Amino acid sequence: MNNYSKEEIFRPETIEKLSYHYKEILSLLGEDPSREGLLKTPERVAKAMSFMTCGYDQDPKEILLSAKFHEDYKQMVIVKDIELYSLCEHHMLPFYGKAHVAYIPNGYITGLSKIARVVEAFARRLQVQERLTVQIRDCIQEALNPMGVAVVIEASHMCMQMRGVQKQNSQTTTSAFTGVFMTQMRTREEFIHLIQS
Repeated sequence: MNNYSKEEIFRPETIEKLSYHYKEILSLLGEDPSREGLLKTPERVAKAMSFMTCGYDQDPKEILLSAKFHEDYKQMVIVKDIELYSLCEHHMLPFYGKAHVAYIPNGYITGLSKIARVVEAFARRLQVQERLTVQIRDCIQEALNPMGVAVVIEASHMCMQMRGVQKQNSQTTTSAFTGVFMTQMRTREEFIHLIQS
């Protein structure tokens, strides 16, 4: 588990309220919530949803600032293939994939694990991939003030695979850049080459 405890995620009053509503949902779907296999399902779903949305209790900027160090390094720092799992805010179905994040320090760096934690904090909310990409970029830019930030996310969306258009192999790629990644094509191309290699 990341920076959060079970007590923070599974607040008893929240779990109780969510469980009540999930029990009602089961009834509305035509199920019998009192049958053996479903007795604990409302509580399990409540806990699962609390975990999958625990990013609301995280401050991604503070995550970065908690491990901000002065360092005279001015080359690209890339953390790639960061697994992410999120929930689409339109259907509350999962989307999952990988984030690739780079920045070029301007006097300050952060702990490498903190980049992954920022991705996690934003992903564990109801999201759209486009906003998620921009939030990660802007958070790093604001916290570290680097010479540039680059974020690429590649994800598959269950709302397109399980329902609707039902395209099993589709993947969505989003990108967001600041600073030298926008103004210097060679820098952006180097980033793209490195995350593909």
